[in-house]
Amino acid sequence: MNIVVQKFGGSSVADTDKIKLIAEKIQKRVLQGNKLIVVVSAMGKTTDNLLKLAKEISAKPDPRELDMLLTTGEQISISLLAIALNQLNIRSKSLNAFQAEIMTTGDFNEARIKNIKSQKIFDLLEEFDVITIAGFQGVNEEGDLTTLGRGGSDTSAVALAAALHAPCEIYSDVDGIYTCDPRLHPTAKKLKYVTYDEMLEMASLGAKVLHSRSVEIAKKFDITLYCAATFSEEEGSYIVKENIEQPVVTGLSVMDNQTQVTLSHLPEDYTLIHKIFHNVAEEGLNVDMISVIDDDASLTVSFSIIDESKEDVETALHHSLKDLEKWNISYHPGYSKLSIVGVGMRSSSGVASKFFGALQEIPIKLVTTSEIKISCLMETSFKQKAVESLTKEFDL
Repeated sequence: MNIVVQKFGGSSVADTDKIKLIAEKIQKRVLQGNKLIVVVSAMGKTTDNLLKLAKEISAKPDPRELDMLLTTGEQISISLLAIALNQLNIRSKSLNAFQAEIMTTGDFNEARIKNIKSQKIFDLLEEFDVITIAGFQGVNEEGDLTTLGRGGSDTSAVALAAALHAPCEIYSDVDGIYTCDPRLHPTAKKLKYVTYDEMLEMASLGAKVLHSRSVEIAKKFDITLYCAATFSEEEGSYIVKENIEQPVVTGLSVMDNQTQVTLSHLPEDYTLIHKIFHNVAEEGLNVDMISVIDDDASLTVSFSIIDESKEDVETALHHSLKDLEKWNISYHPGYSKLSIVGVGMRSSSGVASKFFGALQEIPIKLVTTSEIKISCLMETSFKQKAVESLTKEFDL
C-alpha cells in the first residue's frame, strides 16, 4: 500500500471552489495508485473568526471550551473535502481527531501529540482511497478535544506521516522555501533542498513556511518533507536529513516586533541572574539574545523579547527583583532580529567576518550564535539595508 500524507493550509481551502480544485488534485494522485491521508486546516479566517466570537463573550475564555469551539473549524473543511472527493467517485471518509485517535497531552490551546493509534487508519485505507483528517487538534486522556497551538496542522500532518511511515507533502500559498522572504528581497533564490537542522533554525527565527515542531518530528522519524504551492505544478522544496551541496549559508530569516530589555545596576550576584530567568521561564515566556556585562561594580543584563510579551515579562522581572532597592529596567521596542543559517558554517571559517563586514554601517545591539547560525538585533529601520547587504555578501 503506497501511502502519502498531504496537508493543505487554510488559504488553500478558503472556499468551496478551492476545495473542489484540491479534490481534483487529490484525484490525480489516487489514479496514480496512491492512498492518501489528507490533513486540512480550517477554511480561510475561520479560526480567527471563532476566536473573535469567543472574545466577544469573554476576555479570557475557558481554555477547554475554547478548544471545543476552535476544533469545529477543521471539521467543516474535512467533511466538505470528503464530499467533493466522493462526488468525483473517490472513496473518501472524514475523521476528526477523536475518530482518528490522535492522543495528546491535556494542555488546552497548546497540546502536544503523545501517540497516534494508526491501526484504525490502516484498516480504513483498505476500504477508502482517501481519509481526510482534521489538523490542529487532538484528544486527551479524558476524551476532551485539544488544539496544538501555532502551526498545529503541520504538526498533525508530520505526526501522521511518522505513525504511518509515509512521506509528507505540505501545500500552501508558498511555492517552496527561499533563501530569504521574497517580499523583502524579490530576487531571493528558491531552495530545492534544506536540511532538518537548517529548517529548524529558520522556522524558529521567523521563516513562516513550516512550524519548528513539525520539523522536529520529521527529523526524529526521518520523514522527508516536501513544501509546494497548492495550485501550481512548479516543483517545491524538500527538507531532508543531509544536503550534498551543503552551501555555507543556506538562508536568511527575519523576525520583527522585537523589544530589547535592559536591567542595570544589578548586584554582582549570578544566583540572581539564574532567579530572573528561572522566574521568566516558569511563566512560559521566552527570552533571546542574552548579554551579561560585569563592570566590576554591578551587572547589566540585556535580552530580547517579542513585543506582545512585554507586560508578562515585566511582571516576572518585578517579582524576581522585589527585594532589591537600586536597579533599573528599560525597554527599547522597534527592533528586528536578522539571522543567517547554514550547516556549512560548521566547517567553514570566516563567516562571522563576512557577516559583520556586510553590516559594518549598521548599529548592532545584541548578537547570538550557534554552530549553524548567527543572529543580530537591530533597529527595524535598518532591516531592509541589512537584508540587501547580507543577501549580496552570501549570494542568497
